[in-house]
Amino acid sequence: MKDYLVKALAFNGTIRAYAVRSTDTISEVQKRHDIWPTTSAALGRSMSAAVMMGAMLKGEDKLTIKIEGDGPIGPMVIDSNAHGEVRGYASNPDVHFELNEMGKLDVKRAVGTSGMLTVVKDLGLREFFTGQVPIVSGEIAEDFTEYFVVSEQVPSAVALGVLVNPDNSIKAAGGFIIQVMPGATDETIGILEERIANMEPISTMIDGGLSPEEVLSSVLGAENVEILDMVDVSFKCNCSKERFGNAIIGLGEKEIREMIAEDGQAEANCHFCLESYVYDKEELEGYIHEIQSRS
Repeated sequence: MKDYLVKALAFNGTIRAYAVRSTDTISEVQKRHDIWPTTSAALGRSMSAAVMMGAMLKGEDKLTIKIEGDGPIGPMVIDSNAHGEVRGYASNPDVHFELNEMGKLDVKRAVGTSGMLTVVKDLGLREFFTGQVPIVSGEIAEDFTEYFVVSEQVPSAVALGVLVNPDNSIKAAGGFIIQVMPGATDETIGILEERIANMEPISTMIDGGLSPEEVLSSVLGAENVEILDMVDVSFKCNCSKERFGNAIIGLGEKEIREMIAEDGQAEANCHFCLESYVYDKEELEGYIHEIQSRS
């Protein structure tokens, strides 16, 4: 099964829902960065949430999420957009602990329980929308639940999961976001709370072969769900030599001349995909001429 997400409504439009299978996408990131299991769980959960949040956007809108806890992973940064494209990295990918008392990967210990979760949305306006909440658990799903309630005033249930194989590869990854819209009855909310409290872990559902549609049917009841859209999900990095070149130009003539004097070249590395771009002396001198022609 390929990675994709679904958008849905339920209970006569009073519930909005998203579900994603992200196994291959998280696997791509794990392999690129050679990530250890606990970090894979933390970053994978975060990326699954980010790609579903991207699906809440429109057109060319995009968002960036930064989770900066006091744990050894350090800051995690994730970008996503409305087209199911996502990329992310953890500052320290080589973090792993023994399983916690629940027999699960100890994401809380790796992320930390103090810090901030920040969401920055580029909606094509002059100003970016920024929402920020304190980390409440470090388990990621609870932290996004807090974000939706506090920053966007939307009561939400967020479930995120990643299963990691003994060889550190990704076995299953995915999640869902269920949001309560105006008009939802207490009865509907009660049904949802009971279903969510008694459901299998989302990672187990994905590992068992359930599709995103089947996940939502399991959580919401098949008779209540109306699927609105399906979007393919994939890892995609938009870095390029030109983009980094523009960043070098932005450093100014003095710093570029120092690069030439010290190293005779410059090298830029992408944190997201680990691609490296080298700029020789001739290219750097070309940037200086470009700066001079603008002044």
